[in-house]
Amino acid sequence: MANVEYVQSMSGKLEDVKVGTSLSFTKTVSESDVYMYAGITGDFSPNHVDAEYMRQGRYGERIAHGALMVGFMSAASARMRVGRTVSLGYDRVRFVAPVKFGDTITTEYTISEIDLAKKRMYSKVTCTNQRGELVASAVNLRAFVD
Repeated sequence: MANVEYVQSMSGKLEDVKVGTSLSFTKTVSESDVYMYAGITGDFSPNHVDAEYMRQGRYGERIAHGALMVGFMSAASARMRVGRTVSLGYDRVRFVAPVKFGDTITTEYTISEIDLAKKRMYSKVTCTNQRGELVASAVNLRAFVD
């Protein structure tokens, strides 16, 4: 189950979008989330699906895919309804700490820059766990297509 909020620009015009506008998306990572992600992507690394293998290593247990955090970033982006936009991708993606099964991840999505000439919006995106520890970060670039 996820806790989400939505932000919507009333006009849908780039000129009305404000730097600093922010929202969050919160979800607890379950074992089934990780296994479904593995099945969809084909990434069955033992880091994610082999408890015995991971018990012997540094983390001591299975961890979620880093790319699943990018999925959470995308989910947050989709809730920032500021007009007709498309994502041009994520820059400076970093996975800085492991995400374990049962961790509750809050993804914060904040508009950090608007380029009116190029019709682009840049947003800082962070994922933190229930202890407030940063686990992933990136910059999302979106283009207005109206």
